[in-house]
Amino acid sequence: MSNAAEEPTIDLLFDKLWRSYVEITPQAEAVHALLRERGDSIDNDHVALRTFGVPAIGLESMARVFTELGFEERDSYVFEVKKLRACYYYREGLPKVFISELDMEAMPADVRAVIDSLLAQIPPGFTDDPAWLAAGRPWILSRSDYQLLADHSDYASWVAVHGFRANHFTVDVDSLQSVASIGELTEVLSRAGFVLNDSGGVIKGSPDVLLEQASTRADQLDVELEGGPLVVPTCYVEFAKRYRAADGTLYQGFVASSADKIFESTTRE
Repeated sequence: MSNAAEEPTIDLLFDKLWRSYVEITPQAEAVHALLRERGDSIDNDHVALRTFGVPAIGLESMARVFTELGFEERDSYVFEVKKLRACYYYREGLPKVFISELDMEAMPADVRAVIDSLLAQIPPGFTDDPAWLAAGRPWILSRSDYQLLADHSDYASWVAVHGFRANHFTVDVDSLQSVASIGELTEVLSRAGFVLNDSGGVIKGSPDVLLEQASTRADQLDVELEGGPLVVPTCYVEFAKRYRAADGTLYQGFVASSADKIFESTTRE
């Protein structure tokens, strides 16, 4: 397939990911509106996806959607405390894609049993269309099962309640004209009333590691579950400032210690 033929599919997929994301993340459009009012154009540095580590819908299954569209696997990461693994995928001229998955083998038996019961509800052919990545929750979830998962892993409960959708989109700080640094940007956001994730500091990373990151705290949403409604964290907005290495190339990867803290943007309050 030629690149020209691929572009509509890629554009459509990113559009669907964006639409399902803002559906439960009103702050995303509010952040973009604030920046545009300041005269900024906005580029997306990367989009992130979460999933359970099982063959049918795991990291490799998600990644296949992008590798078939010309993305290449780059670095991989392990988050031992949170029981996660991740990889990012790159195609020149497009946002990077950061995919993580829960290490199911590291979960206790009761957590695995709940997740298995959710996966059993996925209909046949669900992953045939690439748009499954933005399909939301394809299973019925009870309040009690959500709470059980949340007691063990905020990540597991997030995937259980939201299903398949972008966990965050990321503003490329270098695309902004109205601020000179990510620190200045976080001050603008704070003054505008956005609550920032301060786990590990508001700004994670440094020029020394060629990447600085910040993020909002996730929006909160009242969702209907079996057994009654529950307020849960949804998604957030990330901000990334990349630096050039000694050879002059712009760093495209991620910093595991920073990403570990960014994950906490969806920690329950």
